[in-house]
Amino acid sequence: MKRLFTVCTVCFLLTGIACAQSVKSVQSVVQSPCGPVPTEDQLRWQDMEMYAFIHYSLNTYTDQEWGFGNEDPQLFNPSDLDCRQWARVCKQAGMKGIIFTAKHHCGFCMWPSKYTEYSVKNSPWKQGKGDVVRELADACREEGLKFAVYLSPWDRNHAEYGRPAYVTYFRNQLRELLTEYGDIFEVWFDGANGGDGWYGGANETRKIDRTTYYEWPETYRIIRELQPKCLIWNDGSDRGDLRWVGTEAGNVGETNWSLLNHDGEVTWPMLHYGLEDGDSWVPGETNTSIRPGWFYHDTENEHVKSLSKLMDTYYKSVGRNSTLLLNFPIAPNGRIHPTDSLRGIAFNKMIHEVFVNGECRTESVEFTTATDGNADSKAAANSTLYTLHFNRPTAFNRFVVEEDIRYGQRVKKFSLEALVDGKWIPLKDELVENGDGLTTIGHRRIICFPTVTATRLRFTVLDAKCEPIIKRTSVYLAPELTPDIPDSGEKRSSNLHYFFSSPKQMLIDWDSEQTITAFRYLPPQTTREGTVTHYSLWASTDWSNWTKLASGEFSNIVNNPIWQTIKFAPTKAKMLRLDADRLAEGERMAFGDIEVLH
Repeated sequence: MKRLFTVCTVCFLLTGIACAQSVKSVQSVVQSPCGPVPTEDQLRWQDMEMYAFIHYSLNTYTDQEWGFGNEDPQLFNPSDLDCRQWARVCKQAGMKGIIFTAKHHCGFCMWPSKYTEYSVKNSPWKQGKGDVVRELADACREEGLKFAVYLSPWDRNHAEYGRPAYVTYFRNQLRELLTEYGDIFEVWFDGANGGDGWYGGANETRKIDRTTYYEWPETYRIIRELQPKCLIWNDGSDRGDLRWVGTEAGNVGETNWSLLNHDGEVTWPMLHYGLEDGDSWVPGETNTSIRPGWFYHDTENEHVKSLSKLMDTYYKSVGRNSTLLLNFPIAPNGRIHPTDSLRGIAFNKMIHEVFVNGECRTESVEFTTATDGNADSKAAANSTLYTLHFNRPTAFNRFVVEEDIRYGQRVKKFSLEALVDGKWIPLKDELVENGDGLTTIGHRRIICFPTVTATRLRFTVLDAKCEPIIKRTSVYLAPELTPDIPDSGEKRSSNLHYFFSSPKQMLIDWDSEQTITAFRYLPPQTTREGTVTHYSLWASTDWSNWTKLASGEFSNIVNNPIWQTIKFAPTKAKMLRLDADRLAEGERMAFGDIEVLH
């Protein structure tokens, strides 16, 4: 038996599957959800779809990604700090909320915490009377945005970090943020924990057991008590409500289950793809920056993500059952840079152009199950098939499908076919990297394919954990965007002579002695193998006498493999030596590019 629904049916849901079928399915399973299901707070969070990160701290004024903890609070004195501008830009960019870095790893607090002197209260800004967290929370409420906070567990400034006293300090600061700034929709705990730091003048490396040191269960209890509707982001072994997706590049796996196990360590595949048989609902949040780095750097003004790249990010995050957390760094003057602002607004306009103006109307939807006697040889024995009919040949290149996740995530595999000139042609997602095909739906799945002109579109659920509950399907015609133009291929190292004197030592020289001011290192872009995480840099004029220019860590280089700049006092040199003191993986140093600045 086949069921035919017309677009004039009152229950027809947008341009997709008829509501009558959804109601039927819901009624049949409402007493027995399929596996773990989201809480009401997780459902509200998932419906936000896009919200903004704001990174702003002393790092903005020291041109760093990770501060060491000894940076002078006197550096914080923006000339034109305007949190309302941040909120307006984020709202125009389609963001539904803002997560603010109230305290990054350097330990500097962007609010006048009564538990430390290392905060805005000891900066020249507003004569020490300012509170960035307060101003942003108020601005968000004025613009109708939700507000959230990032509080780094790691603190490279605090003298007691690594000892029990610091955990009390950390929780006291958390209480301030959760009780003095209104409703908080999410608390974000970074996974970077322990390492070298100032630590009140100790200048040493401190290691902690991240699974036990913070005593997360008690911290979670405090959050639940003070902000019952707040969700917890944490990528450690103590499971929060949301998970990291294993990369800061702006994508989650094409297969993406909103499930993990409550106990035990998580591996990278679990973070990136979820766990099909996980016992807890822990959906993925995709975080990335509109620039290469998280904090503002003048050198990145020409490297703000293109509209094409932002749309690709949208399809690979929101379009893969995730949310998108998009970072807008604050410039030293205290505002979002105009380039970032305009690009974010253009991004939102393009989403509207695709998913509102580009909507293709269907004439009717035909629903068939295998038990209805469907004889199509391509349909699996347990398949559920939906055929969308157009009233004329219609061009389209996007397909959207959603499950009603209130009753669990069910669909494991599905297919798409278009009827073109009387023949069914399979449609493949051109954004799929790993060849897993059309797998998992969840809250929303967007399939992108080259434009076809067809009279019908066939969506077939080939495999599911339980009876599928399809909440919505729809088709769209997206305008063609100019793809990003790749680099010419000419490396900046092309005018340098370099060789490896050992697997972990690179020597670089040039034709004549010059005064140099910085060295730049780009890690490999497709692998962690050989990525330098800790380094020592030396200079010489004669190959015999070497002067140490710098040593340290390339902060966050594994998760965000962007250009790393080592600055030093102007130095006369004819050669440099880069020692890889530590590699992310492997035994041999590797690089994508290198550059010496004069």
